[in-house]
Amino acid sequence: MEKKMNLSGESNTSTDTNTVSSFSSLRSYSRALTQLPTRLSHRATSVTTTYEEMSRVRARSGRDMARSLRWYDLIGLGLGGMVGAGVFVATGRAAQLYAGPAVIVSYAIAGFCALLSAFCYTEFAVDMPVAGGAFSYLRVTFGEFAAFLTGANLIMEYVFSNAAVARSFTAYLGTAVGVSSPDKWRITISGFPAGFNQIDLVAVAVIVIVSICICYSTKESSVLNMVLTVIHIAFILFIITMGFWRGNVKNLTNPAHPEKSASGFFPYSIAGVFNGAAMVYLSYIGYDAVSTMAEEVKEPARDIPIGISGSVVLVTILYCLMAVSMCLLLPYDAIDIESPFSGAFTGTDDWGWVSNVIGAGASFGILTSLLVAMLGQARYLCVIGRSGVVPTWLAKVHPVTATPVNASACLGVITAALALFTDLEVLLNLVSIGTLFVFYMVANALIYRRYYKPGTTSSGPYSTLYFLLSFSFFALCFTVSWRFLPPGAAIARLLLMSVFGASAIACLCTFNYSVPQARKPEYWGVPLMPWIPAVSIFLNVFLLGSLDGPSYVRFGVFSFIVVLFYAFYSVHASYDIEENGRLVAKVGDVGGDEDGNMKV
Repeated sequence: MEKKMNLSGESNTSTDTNTVSSFSSLRSYSRALTQLPTRLSHRATSVTTTYEEMSRVRARSGRDMARSLRWYDLIGLGLGGMVGAGVFVATGRAAQLYAGPAVIVSYAIAGFCALLSAFCYTEFAVDMPVAGGAFSYLRVTFGEFAAFLTGANLIMEYVFSNAAVARSFTAYLGTAVGVSSPDKWRITISGFPAGFNQIDLVAVAVIVIVSICICYSTKESSVLNMVLTVIHIAFILFIITMGFWRGNVKNLTNPAHPEKSASGFFPYSIAGVFNGAAMVYLSYIGYDAVSTMAEEVKEPARDIPIGISGSVVLVTILYCLMAVSMCLLLPYDAIDIESPFSGAFTGTDDWGWVSNVIGAGASFGILTSLLVAMLGQARYLCVIGRSGVVPTWLAKVHPVTATPVNASACLGVITAALALFTDLEVLLNLVSIGTLFVFYMVANALIYRRYYKPGTTSSGPYSTLYFLLSFSFFALCFTVSWRFLPPGAAIARLLLMSVFGASAIACLCTFNYSVPQARKPEYWGVPLMPWIPAVSIFLNVFLLGSLDGPSYVRFGVFSFIVVLFYAFYSVHASYDIEENGRLVAKVGDVGGDEDGNMKV
Protein backbone atom coordinates (compact mmCIF):
# COMPACT_ATOMS: atom_id res chain seq x y z
CA MET A 1 0.00 0.00 0.00
CA GLU A 2 1.15 3.56 -0.71
CA LYS A 3 0.17 6.67 1.23
CA LYS A 4 -0.08 10.22 -0.01
CA MET A 5 -0.46 13.23 2.23
CA ASN A 6 -2.95 15.94 1.40
CA LEU A 7 -2.85 19.57 2.53
CA SER A 8 -4.42 18.78 5.88
CA GLY A 9 -1.98 15.99 6.59
CA GLU A 10 -4.52 13.24 5.95
CA SER A 11 -3.40 10.21 4.03
CA ASN A 12 -4.89 8.90 0.85
CA THR A 13 -4.32 5.19 0.48
CA SER A 14 -4.36 3.48 -2.88
CA THR A 15 -3.53 -0.02 -3.91
CA ASP A 16 -0.14 -0.55 -5.47
CA THR A 17 -1.52 -1.98 -8.68
CA ASN A 18 -1.23 -0.92 -12.28
CA THR A 19 -4.44 -0.13 -14.06
CA VAL A 20 -5.27 0.85 -17.60
CA SER A 21 -4.22 4.38 -18.54
CA SER A 22 -6.98 6.96 -18.52
CA PHE A 23 -6.02 7.84 -22.09
CA SER A 24 -5.68 4.35 -23.55
CA SER A 25 -9.12 4.48 -25.18
CA LEU A 26 -12.20 6.65 -25.41
CA ARG A 27 -13.96 4.34 -22.96
CA SER A 28 -11.14 4.66 -20.43
CA TYR A 29 -11.15 8.43 -20.74
CA SER A 30 -14.93 8.58 -20.36
CA ARG A 31 -14.67 6.47 -17.21
CA ALA A 32 -11.93 8.78 -15.93
CA LEU A 33 -14.15 11.83 -16.46
CA THR A 34 -16.92 10.24 -14.42
CA GLN A 35 -14.41 9.90 -11.57
CA LEU A 36 -13.29 13.54 -11.85
CA PRO A 37 -14.59 14.69 -8.42
CA THR A 38 -12.88 11.78 -6.68
CA ARG A 39 -9.63 12.26 -8.54
CA LEU A 40 -9.63 16.00 -7.88
CA SER A 41 -10.10 15.37 -4.17
CA HIS A 42 -7.18 12.93 -4.23
CA ARG A 43 -4.76 14.88 -6.40
CA ALA A 44 -5.41 18.63 -6.10
CA THR A 45 -4.07 18.95 -2.54
CA SER A 46 -1.79 15.92 -2.66
CA VAL A 47 1.72 16.92 -1.67
CA THR A 48 5.01 15.17 -2.18
CA THR A 49 7.98 15.18 0.18
CA THR A 50 11.44 16.58 -0.32
CA TYR A 51 12.75 13.03 -0.45
CA GLU A 52 10.33 12.05 -3.23
CA GLU A 53 11.14 15.15 -5.29
CA MET A 54 14.87 14.46 -5.02
CA SER A 55 14.74 10.74 -5.68
CA ARG A 56 11.77 8.93 -7.22
CA VAL A 57 10.24 11.93 -9.01
CA ARG A 58 13.60 13.12 -10.30
CA ALA A 59 14.35 9.61 -11.57
CA ARG A 60 11.62 9.98 -14.18
CA SER A 61 13.99 12.17 -16.19
CA GLY A 62 16.37 9.26 -16.66
CA ARG A 63 19.91 10.56 -16.25
CA ASP A 64 20.62 13.14 -13.55
CA MET A 65 21.56 16.65 -14.62
CA ALA A 66 25.27 17.33 -14.30
CA ARG A 67 26.27 19.12 -11.06
CA SER A 68 28.78 21.53 -12.55
CA LEU A 69 27.80 25.01 -11.29
CA ARG A 70 29.39 27.01 -8.47
CA TRP A 71 28.36 30.22 -6.69
CA TYR A 72 30.10 32.43 -9.23
CA ASP A 73 28.19 30.70 -12.02
CA LEU A 74 24.93 31.47 -10.19
CA ILE A 75 25.90 35.11 -9.67
CA GLY A 76 26.72 35.34 -13.38
CA LEU A 77 23.39 33.76 -14.29
CA GLY A 78 21.58 36.10 -11.89
CA LEU A 79 23.28 39.17 -13.36
CA GLY A 80 22.63 37.93 -16.88
CA GLY A 81 18.99 37.18 -16.14
CA MET A 82 18.21 40.49 -14.44
CA VAL A 83 20.37 43.11 -16.17
CA GLY A 84 18.58 42.86 -19.50
CA ALA A 85 15.98 44.71 -21.48
CA GLY A 86 13.89 45.62 -18.44
CA VAL A 87 16.18 48.31 -17.09
CA PHE A 88 16.49 49.92 -20.53
CA VAL A 89 12.71 50.05 -20.92
CA ALA A 90 11.31 50.57 -17.41
CA THR A 91 13.69 53.28 -16.15
CA GLY A 92 12.58 56.08 -18.47
CA ARG A 93 8.90 55.29 -18.08
CA ALA A 94 9.11 55.15 -14.28
CA ALA A 95 11.10 58.39 -14.08
CA GLN A 96 8.93 60.49 -16.38
CA LEU A 97 5.50 59.18 -15.46
CA TYR A 98 5.77 58.13 -11.82
CA ALA A 99 8.78 58.98 -9.68
CA GLY A 100 10.86 61.70 -11.34
CA PRO A 101 14.51 61.78 -10.16
CA ALA A 102 13.37 59.76 -7.13
CA VAL A 103 13.36 56.73 -9.44
CA ILE A 104 16.70 56.13 -7.74
CA VAL A 105 14.81 55.47 -4.51
CA SER A 106 12.28 53.38 -6.45
CA TYR A 107 15.07 51.07 -7.57
CA ALA A 108 16.35 50.76 -3.99
CA ILE A 109 12.85 49.84 -2.73
CA ALA A 110 12.33 47.34 -5.55
CA GLY A 111 15.74 45.81 -4.84
CA PHE A 112 14.80 45.39 -1.17
CA CYS A 113 11.56 43.64 -2.18
CA ALA A 114 13.47 41.37 -4.56
CA LEU A 115 15.97 40.47 -1.83
CA LEU A 116 13.19 39.43 0.55
CA SER A 117 11.69 37.15 -2.11
CA ALA A 118 15.16 35.85 -2.95
CA PHE A 119 15.60 34.79 0.70
CA CYS A 120 12.41 32.71 0.47
CA TYR A 121 13.59 31.08 -2.75
CA THR A 122 17.00 30.39 -1.24
CA GLU A 123 15.70 28.43 1.76
CA PHE A 124 13.62 26.19 -0.48
CA ALA A 125 16.43 25.74 -3.03
CA VAL A 126 18.97 24.74 -0.36
CA ASP A 127 16.56 22.35 1.34
CA MET A 128 15.40 20.85 -1.95
CA PRO A 129 17.99 21.38 -4.72
CA VAL A 130 15.88 20.30 -7.69
CA ALA A 131 15.22 22.02 -11.01
CA GLY A 132 11.56 22.78 -10.42
CA GLY A 133 11.95 26.09 -8.62
CA ALA A 134 8.63 27.53 -7.46
CA PHE A 135 6.68 24.59 -8.92
CA SER A 136 8.47 22.10 -6.67
CA TYR A 137 8.31 24.40 -3.63
CA LEU A 138 4.56 24.74 -3.93
CA ARG A 139 4.05 21.06 -4.71
CA VAL A 140 5.64 19.96 -1.44
CA THR A 141 3.69 22.62 0.47
CA PHE A 142 0.26 23.38 -0.98
CA GLY A 143 -0.16 20.46 -3.34
CA GLU A 144 -0.34 19.66 -7.01
CA PHE A 145 -3.02 22.08 -8.20
CA ALA A 146 -1.50 25.22 -6.64
CA ALA A 147 1.88 24.21 -8.05
CA PHE A 148 0.49 23.58 -11.53
CA LEU A 149 -1.46 26.85 -11.63
CA THR A 150 1.54 28.95 -10.67
CA GLY A 151 3.98 26.96 -12.78
CA ALA A 152 1.80 27.20 -15.89
CA ASN A 153 1.45 30.97 -15.48
CA LEU A 154 5.18 31.37 -14.98
CA ILE A 155 6.05 29.37 -18.11
CA MET A 156 3.53 31.37 -20.13
CA GLU A 157 5.08 34.62 -18.89
CA TYR A 158 8.54 33.35 -19.83
CA VAL A 159 7.51 32.31 -23.34
CA PHE A 160 5.72 35.55 -24.17
CA SER A 161 8.35 37.82 -22.64
CA ASN A 162 11.19 35.89 -24.31
CA ALA A 163 9.48 36.37 -27.66
CA ALA A 164 9.12 40.10 -26.95
CA VAL A 165 12.73 40.38 -25.78
CA ALA A 166 13.97 38.59 -28.90
CA ARG A 167 12.12 41.08 -31.11
CA SER A 168 13.53 43.98 -29.10
CA PHE A 169 17.01 42.59 -29.83
CA THR A 170 16.42 43.52 -33.47
CA ALA A 171 15.70 47.13 -32.46
CA TYR A 172 18.75 47.49 -30.20
CA LEU A 173 21.03 45.79 -32.69
CA GLY A 174 19.83 48.28 -35.28
CA THR A 175 20.70 51.14 -32.91
CA ALA A 176 24.17 49.71 -32.43
CA VAL A 177 24.92 49.73 -36.19
CA GLY A 178 23.10 52.96 -36.99
CA VAL A 179 19.83 51.58 -38.41
CA SER A 180 17.14 54.08 -37.44
CA SER A 181 14.16 51.70 -37.55
CA PRO A 182 14.01 47.93 -36.83
CA ASP A 183 11.30 47.67 -39.50
CA LYS A 184 14.06 47.83 -42.10
CA TRP A 185 15.17 44.38 -40.91
CA ARG A 186 11.67 42.94 -40.89
CA ILE A 187 9.53 41.65 -43.73
CA THR A 188 6.08 43.25 -43.93
CA ILE A 189 3.26 40.98 -45.12
CA SER A 190 0.39 42.94 -46.64
CA GLY A 191 -3.07 41.73 -45.77
CA PHE A 192 -2.15 40.57 -42.26
CA PRO A 193 -3.59 42.51 -39.29
CA ALA A 194 -1.43 45.17 -37.64
CA GLY A 195 0.79 43.72 -34.94
CA PHE A 196 1.01 40.38 -36.78
CA ASN A 197 2.28 41.48 -40.19
CA GLN A 198 6.02 41.93 -39.64
CA ILE A 199 8.22 38.84 -39.96
CA ASP A 200 11.28 39.11 -37.72
CA LEU A 201 13.86 36.54 -38.85
CA VAL A 202 16.57 38.05 -36.64
CA ALA A 203 14.52 37.32 -33.51
CA VAL A 204 13.92 33.74 -34.65
CA ALA A 205 17.64 33.25 -35.36
CA VAL A 206 18.55 34.48 -31.87
CA ILE A 207 16.07 32.10 -30.20
CA VAL A 208 17.30 29.13 -32.28
CA ILE A 209 20.93 29.85 -31.39
CA VAL A 210 20.17 30.22 -27.69
CA SER A 211 18.06 27.03 -27.73
CA ILE A 212 20.93 25.07 -29.28
CA CYS A 213 23.33 26.42 -26.64
CA ILE A 214 21.16 25.45 -23.68
CA CYS A 215 20.49 21.99 -25.17
CA TYR A 216 24.21 21.36 -25.65
CA SER A 217 25.49 21.94 -22.12
CA THR A 218 24.53 23.83 -18.98
CA LYS A 219 28.14 24.50 -17.99
CA GLU A 220 29.06 25.81 -21.44
CA SER A 221 25.88 27.91 -21.42
CA SER A 222 26.98 29.32 -18.07
CA VAL A 223 30.43 30.14 -19.49
CA LEU A 224 28.82 31.84 -22.51
CA ASN A 225 26.54 33.77 -20.17
CA MET A 226 29.54 34.80 -18.08
CA VAL A 227 31.37 36.14 -21.12
CA LEU A 228 28.33 38.03 -22.40
CA THR A 229 27.57 39.33 -18.91
CA VAL A 230 31.10 40.66 -18.42
CA ILE A 231 30.85 42.49 -21.75
CA HIS A 232 27.42 43.81 -20.82
CA ILE A 233 28.55 44.98 -17.37
CA ALA A 234 31.41 46.83 -19.07
CA PHE A 235 28.83 48.69 -21.16
CA ILE A 236 26.77 49.39 -18.02
CA LEU A 237 29.82 50.86 -16.28
CA PHE A 238 30.43 52.96 -19.39
CA ILE A 239 26.86 54.33 -19.18
CA ILE A 240 27.30 55.11 -15.48
CA THR A 241 30.63 56.83 -16.11
CA MET A 242 29.21 58.96 -18.93
CA GLY A 243 26.33 60.05 -16.70
CA PHE A 244 28.55 61.16 -13.85
CA TRP A 245 30.96 62.82 -16.27
CA ARG A 246 28.51 64.60 -18.58
CA GLY A 247 25.64 65.03 -16.12
CA ASN A 248 24.50 68.02 -14.10
CA VAL A 249 23.38 67.86 -10.46
CA LYS A 250 20.73 70.51 -11.18
CA ASN A 251 18.83 67.94 -13.25
CA LEU A 252 18.02 66.08 -10.02
CA THR A 253 15.70 68.88 -8.92
CA ASN A 254 14.98 71.13 -11.92
CA PRO A 255 12.67 69.93 -14.73
CA ALA A 256 13.19 70.98 -18.34
CA HIS A 257 9.75 72.62 -18.43
CA PRO A 258 9.02 74.04 -14.96
CA GLU A 259 5.82 75.65 -16.23
CA LYS A 260 4.39 72.18 -16.94
CA SER A 261 6.27 69.83 -14.62
CA ALA A 262 6.67 69.81 -10.84
CA SER A 263 10.10 70.60 -9.40
CA GLY A 264 12.13 68.87 -6.73
CA PHE A 265 13.63 65.43 -6.20
CA PHE A 266 10.16 64.04 -5.36
CA PRO A 267 7.95 65.75 -7.96
CA TYR A 268 5.23 63.10 -7.58
CA SER A 269 5.58 62.75 -3.79
CA ILE A 270 6.19 59.47 -2.01
CA ALA A 271 3.23 57.90 -3.84
CA GLY A 272 5.09 58.31 -7.11
CA VAL A 273 8.15 56.61 -5.61
CA PHE A 274 6.18 53.47 -4.78
CA ASN A 275 4.39 53.48 -8.13
CA GLY A 276 7.80 53.76 -9.76
CA ALA A 277 9.06 50.86 -7.62
CA ALA A 278 6.23 48.69 -8.95
CA MET A 279 7.23 49.60 -12.50
CA VAL A 280 10.99 49.04 -12.14
CA TYR A 281 10.49 45.83 -10.12
CA LEU A 282 10.17 44.13 -13.49
CA SER A 283 13.87 44.79 -14.00
CA TYR A 284 14.65 42.39 -11.14
CA ILE A 285 12.67 39.48 -12.52
CA GLY A 286 15.17 36.79 -13.43
CA TYR A 287 16.69 35.71 -10.13
CA ASP A 288 13.94 33.11 -9.79
CA ALA A 289 15.41 31.38 -12.86
CA VAL A 290 18.63 30.90 -10.87
CA SER A 291 16.76 28.73 -8.34
CA THR A 292 15.85 26.32 -11.15
CA MET A 293 19.57 25.62 -11.57
CA ALA A 294 19.79 24.17 -8.02
CA GLU A 295 19.85 20.60 -9.32
CA GLU A 296 23.06 21.40 -11.20
CA VAL A 297 24.93 23.09 -8.33
CA LYS A 298 27.91 21.30 -6.78
CA GLU A 299 27.46 22.48 -3.19
CA PRO A 300 23.86 23.76 -2.81
CA ALA A 301 24.10 24.70 0.89
CA ARG A 302 26.95 27.13 0.22
CA ASP A 303 26.63 28.14 -3.42
CA ILE A 304 22.88 28.85 -3.65
CA PRO A 305 22.61 31.50 -0.88
CA ILE A 306 25.65 33.34 -2.23
CA GLY A 307 24.51 33.02 -5.83
CA ILE A 308 20.89 34.16 -5.47
CA SER A 309 21.22 36.85 -2.79
CA GLY A 310 24.58 38.08 -4.08
CA SER A 311 23.25 38.62 -7.60
CA VAL A 312 20.24 40.61 -6.29
CA VAL A 313 22.49 42.88 -4.19
CA LEU A 314 24.91 43.53 -7.06
CA VAL A 315 22.08 44.23 -9.50
CA THR A 316 20.45 46.67 -7.05
CA ILE A 317 23.71 48.63 -6.81
CA LEU A 318 24.09 48.72 -10.59
CA TYR A 319 20.48 49.78 -11.13
CA CYS A 320 20.68 52.62 -8.59
CA LEU A 321 23.88 53.89 -10.21
CA MET A 322 22.29 53.68 -13.67
CA ALA A 323 19.26 55.63 -12.42
CA VAL A 324 21.54 58.33 -10.95
CA SER A 325 23.44 58.49 -14.24
CA MET A 326 20.26 58.94 -16.29
CA CYS A 327 18.81 61.59 -13.98
CA LEU A 328 22.08 63.54 -14.07
CA LEU A 329 22.13 63.50 -17.87
CA LEU A 330 18.60 64.86 -18.40
CA PRO A 331 15.76 66.45 -16.42
CA TYR A 332 13.16 63.80 -15.69
CA ASP A 333 10.53 65.38 -18.00
CA ALA A 334 12.94 65.34 -20.95
CA ILE A 335 13.79 61.63 -20.72
CA ASP A 336 12.86 59.45 -23.71
CA ILE A 337 10.43 56.85 -22.38
CA GLU A 338 11.24 54.22 -25.01
CA SER A 339 15.06 54.50 -25.01
CA PRO A 340 16.12 56.66 -22.03
CA PHE A 341 19.86 55.99 -22.07
CA SER A 342 20.60 56.08 -25.78
CA GLY A 343 18.11 58.93 -26.23
CA ALA A 344 20.15 61.09 -23.87
CA PHE A 345 22.91 61.30 -26.50
CA THR A 346 20.94 61.14 -29.74
CA GLY A 347 21.36 64.35 -31.73
CA THR A 348 24.08 65.83 -29.51
CA ASP A 349 27.19 67.22 -31.18
CA ASP A 350 30.17 64.86 -31.13
CA TRP A 351 28.39 62.47 -28.72
CA GLY A 352 25.99 60.64 -31.04
CA TRP A 353 28.34 57.65 -31.10
CA VAL A 354 27.51 57.01 -27.44
CA SER A 355 23.98 56.10 -28.50
CA ASN A 356 25.41 53.39 -30.75
CA VAL A 357 27.56 52.06 -27.91
CA ILE A 358 24.56 51.93 -25.57
CA GLY A 359 22.59 50.06 -28.24
CA ALA A 360 25.38 47.48 -28.46
CA GLY A 361 25.43 47.11 -24.67
CA ALA A 362 21.67 46.63 -24.54
CA SER A 363 21.98 43.96 -27.24
CA PHE A 364 24.38 41.97 -25.08
CA GLY A 365 22.06 42.43 -22.11
CA ILE A 366 19.13 41.07 -24.09
CA LEU A 367 21.17 38.02 -25.10
CA THR A 368 22.12 37.23 -21.50
CA SER A 369 18.59 37.72 -20.15
CA LEU A 370 17.22 35.54 -22.96
CA LEU A 371 19.79 32.83 -22.27
CA VAL A 372 19.06 32.69 -18.53
CA ALA A 373 15.28 32.90 -19.00
CA MET A 374 15.28 30.03 -21.50
CA LEU A 375 17.49 27.95 -19.19
CA GLY A 376 15.02 28.54 -16.37
CA GLN A 377 11.82 27.94 -18.31
CA ALA A 378 13.12 24.62 -19.68
CA ARG A 379 13.82 23.36 -16.18
CA TYR A 380 10.42 24.45 -14.94
CA LEU A 381 8.77 22.49 -17.74
CA CYS A 382 11.05 19.50 -17.18
CA VAL A 383 10.01 19.17 -13.53
CA ILE A 384 6.35 19.79 -14.34
CA GLY A 385 6.72 16.88 -16.76
CA ARG A 386 8.10 14.71 -13.97
CA SER A 387 4.91 15.26 -11.99
CA GLY A 388 2.85 13.88 -14.88
CA VAL A 389 0.53 16.89 -15.20
CA VAL A 390 1.97 17.48 -18.69
CA PRO A 391 3.32 14.77 -21.03
CA THR A 392 6.22 13.01 -19.32
CA TRP A 393 8.48 13.05 -22.41
CA LEU A 394 9.09 16.71 -21.55
CA ALA A 395 10.87 15.53 -18.40
CA LYS A 396 13.56 13.51 -20.18
CA VAL A 397 17.19 14.48 -19.64
CA HIS A 398 19.44 13.64 -22.58
CA PRO A 399 21.93 10.88 -21.65
CA VAL A 400 24.83 12.63 -23.41
CA THR A 401 24.31 16.35 -22.77
CA ALA A 402 22.68 15.90 -19.32
CA THR A 403 20.23 18.70 -20.17
CA PRO A 404 16.40 18.69 -20.56
CA VAL A 405 16.55 18.68 -24.35
CA ASN A 406 12.87 17.94 -24.98
CA ALA A 407 11.61 20.78 -22.79
CA SER A 408 14.22 23.18 -24.17
CA ALA A 409 13.41 22.36 -27.79
CA CYS A 410 9.63 22.48 -27.26
CA LEU A 411 9.71 25.90 -25.62
CA GLY A 412 12.25 27.14 -28.16
CA VAL A 413 9.94 26.27 -31.04
CA ILE A 414 6.92 27.95 -29.40
CA THR A 415 8.91 31.08 -28.52
CA ALA A 416 10.39 31.32 -32.02
CA ALA A 417 6.95 30.95 -33.62
CA LEU A 418 5.59 33.81 -31.50
CA ALA A 419 8.62 36.02 -32.12
CA LEU A 420 8.44 35.41 -35.88
CA PHE A 421 5.29 37.38 -36.57
CA THR A 422 3.81 38.76 -33.34
CA ASP A 423 4.63 42.31 -32.29
CA LEU A 424 4.41 41.72 -28.56
CA GLU A 425 3.95 44.95 -26.61
CA VAL A 426 3.74 42.94 -23.41
CA LEU A 427 7.21 43.10 -21.89
CA LEU A 428 6.19 44.99 -18.76
CA ASN A 429 2.83 44.07 -17.22
CA LEU A 430 2.46 40.71 -18.96
CA VAL A 431 5.60 39.44 -17.27
CA SER A 432 4.97 41.07 -13.91
CA ILE A 433 1.57 39.76 -12.87
CA GLY A 434 2.37 36.07 -13.15
CA THR A 435 5.80 36.43 -11.59
CA LEU A 436 4.62 38.57 -8.68
CA PHE A 437 1.86 36.02 -8.07
CA VAL A 438 4.46 33.25 -7.89
CA PHE A 439 6.67 35.29 -5.53
CA TYR A 440 3.61 35.84 -3.34
CA MET A 441 2.83 32.12 -3.30
CA VAL A 442 6.43 31.11 -2.47
CA ALA A 443 6.51 33.45 0.55
CA ASN A 444 3.21 31.97 1.78
CA ALA A 445 4.52 28.46 1.22
CA LEU A 446 7.66 29.15 3.25
CA ILE A 447 5.67 30.29 6.29
CA TYR A 448 3.27 27.35 5.97
CA ARG A 449 6.13 24.86 5.71
CA ARG A 450 7.97 26.32 8.71
CA TYR A 451 4.93 26.44 11.00
CA TYR A 452 2.98 23.35 10.03
CA LYS A 453 4.20 19.77 10.14
CA PRO A 454 1.79 16.82 9.78
CA GLY A 455 1.54 14.83 13.00
CA THR A 456 3.43 17.44 15.04
CA THR A 457 1.46 20.69 14.95
CA SER A 458 -1.38 20.18 17.43
CA SER A 459 -3.63 22.81 15.89
CA GLY A 460 -3.29 21.33 12.42
CA PRO A 461 -2.75 23.52 9.37
CA TYR A 462 -5.67 25.82 10.08
CA SER A 463 -3.98 28.31 12.42
CA THR A 464 -1.27 28.95 9.83
CA LEU A 465 -3.72 29.07 6.93
CA TYR A 466 -5.95 31.47 8.87
CA PHE A 467 -2.99 33.77 9.49
CA LEU A 468 -1.92 33.72 5.83
CA LEU A 469 -5.43 34.50 4.61
CA SER A 470 -5.96 37.24 7.21
CA PHE A 471 -2.59 38.86 6.57
CA SER A 472 -3.16 38.84 2.79
CA PHE A 473 -6.62 40.36 3.35
CA PHE A 474 -5.19 43.27 5.36
CA ALA A 475 -2.46 43.76 2.75
CA LEU A 476 -5.11 43.84 0.02
CA CYS A 477 -7.24 46.37 1.93
CA PHE A 478 -4.17 48.55 2.48
CA THR A 479 -3.40 48.39 -1.26
CA VAL A 480 -6.98 49.18 -2.30
CA SER A 481 -7.01 52.19 0.04
CA TRP A 482 -3.78 53.43 -1.50
CA ARG A 483 -4.80 52.81 -5.08
CA PHE A 484 -8.46 53.74 -5.41
CA LEU A 485 -9.30 56.45 -2.91
CA PRO A 486 -9.33 59.85 -4.69
CA PRO A 487 -6.51 62.35 -4.03
CA GLY A 488 -8.99 64.71 -2.35
CA ALA A 489 -9.66 62.13 0.36
CA ALA A 490 -6.12 62.25 1.75
CA ILE A 491 -7.21 62.09 5.40
CA ALA A 492 -9.54 59.15 4.79
CA ARG A 493 -6.83 57.38 2.82
CA LEU A 494 -4.25 57.88 5.55
CA LEU A 495 -6.70 56.73 8.21
CA LEU A 496 -7.69 53.55 6.36
CA MET A 497 -4.10 52.72 5.47
CA SER A 498 -3.09 53.17 9.11
CA VAL A 499 -5.89 50.91 10.30
CA PHE A 500 -5.15 48.12 7.82
CA GLY A 501 -1.39 48.43 8.25
CA ALA A 502 -1.73 48.23 12.04
CA SER A 503 -4.11 45.28 11.68
CA ALA A 504 -1.56 43.44 9.53
CA ILE A 505 1.18 44.05 12.10
CA ALA A 506 -1.08 42.93 14.96
CA CYS A 507 -2.02 39.80 13.04
CA LEU A 508 1.64 39.03 12.42
CA CYS A 509 2.63 39.62 16.05
CA THR A 510 -0.21 37.42 17.32
CA PHE A 511 0.80 34.59 15.01
CA ASN A 512 4.48 34.95 15.89
CA TYR A 513 3.85 34.60 19.64
CA SER A 514 1.05 32.05 19.59
CA VAL A 515 2.17 29.51 16.95
CA PRO A 516 5.62 27.90 17.39
CA GLN A 517 7.73 26.87 14.44
CA ALA A 518 7.25 23.20 13.59
CA ARG A 519 10.54 22.66 11.77
CA LYS A 520 13.95 24.24 11.44
CA PRO A 521 15.96 24.29 8.20
CA GLU A 522 18.94 21.97 8.30
CA TYR A 523 21.39 24.04 6.24
CA TRP A 524 20.20 27.60 5.56
CA GLY A 525 17.09 29.39 6.71
CA VAL A 526 15.48 32.78 6.31
CA PRO A 527 16.27 34.86 9.42
CA LEU A 528 13.68 36.74 11.48
CA MET A 529 10.85 34.33 10.76
CA PRO A 530 8.04 35.00 10.04
CA TRP A 531 8.74 38.73 9.53
CA ILE A 532 10.80 38.60 6.33
CA PRO A 533 8.44 36.37 4.29
CA ALA A 534 5.44 38.26 5.73
CA VAL A 535 6.87 41.59 4.56
CA SER A 536 7.52 39.94 1.19
CA ILE A 537 3.85 38.89 1.03
CA PHE A 538 2.70 42.41 1.90
CA LEU A 539 4.96 44.08 -0.66
CA ASN A 540 4.05 41.64 -3.43
CA VAL A 541 0.34 42.29 -2.82
CA PHE A 542 1.07 46.02 -2.87
CA LEU A 543 2.98 45.76 -6.15
CA LEU A 544 0.28 43.57 -7.69
CA GLY A 545 -2.19 46.33 -6.86
CA SER A 546 -0.29 48.74 -9.11
CA LEU A 547 -0.93 46.73 -12.28
CA ASP A 548 -3.61 47.61 -14.80
CA GLY A 549 -6.98 45.95 -15.33
CA PRO A 550 -6.23 44.30 -18.70
CA SER A 551 -3.34 42.41 -17.11
CA TYR A 552 -5.73 40.88 -14.58
CA VAL A 553 -8.20 40.00 -17.32
CA ARG A 554 -5.44 38.15 -19.17
CA PHE A 555 -4.32 36.49 -15.96
CA GLY A 556 -7.88 35.37 -15.24
CA VAL A 557 -8.50 34.04 -18.76
CA PHE A 558 -5.25 32.10 -18.85
CA SER A 559 -5.79 30.73 -15.34
CA PHE A 560 -9.25 29.54 -16.38
CA ILE A 561 -7.72 27.72 -19.35
CA VAL A 562 -5.14 26.17 -17.00
CA VAL A 563 -7.92 24.95 -14.69
CA LEU A 564 -9.72 23.32 -17.63
CA PHE A 565 -6.50 21.65 -18.79
CA TYR A 566 -5.89 20.37 -15.28
CA ALA A 567 -9.42 18.98 -14.99
CA PHE A 568 -9.51 17.29 -18.41
CA TYR A 569 -5.90 16.08 -18.65
CA SER A 570 -3.48 16.74 -15.83
CA VAL A 571 -5.40 15.28 -12.89
CA HIS A 572 -5.98 12.02 -14.78
CA ALA A 573 -2.37 11.75 -15.97
CA SER A 574 -0.98 12.36 -12.48
CA TYR A 575 -3.57 9.98 -11.00
CA ASP A 576 -2.36 7.24 -13.35
CA ILE A 577 1.25 7.79 -12.28
CA GLU A 578 0.89 8.48 -8.56
CA GLU A 579 -2.27 6.83 -7.32
CA ASN A 580 -1.74 3.62 -9.25
CA GLY A 581 1.65 3.11 -7.61
CA ARG A 582 3.83 3.50 -10.68
CA LEU A 583 6.45 5.77 -9.13
CA VAL A 584 9.84 5.03 -10.67
CA ALA A 585 12.19 3.87 -7.93
CA LYS A 586 15.80 4.98 -8.26
CA VAL A 587 18.50 2.44 -7.56
CA GLY A 588 19.76 2.87 -4.02
CA ASP A 589 16.61 4.49 -2.59
CA VAL A 590 15.80 2.95 0.76
CA GLY A 591 13.31 5.36 2.27
CA GLY A 592 12.85 8.67 3.97
CA ASP A 593 11.62 10.07 7.25
CA GLU A 594 8.43 12.02 7.90
CA ASP A 595 10.06 15.25 6.71
CA GLY A 596 11.07 13.70 3.46
CA ASN A 597 14.74 13.52 4.43
CA MET A 598 16.70 10.68 2.92
CA LYS A 599 17.57 7.62 4.94
CA VAL A 600 20.54 5.59 3.72
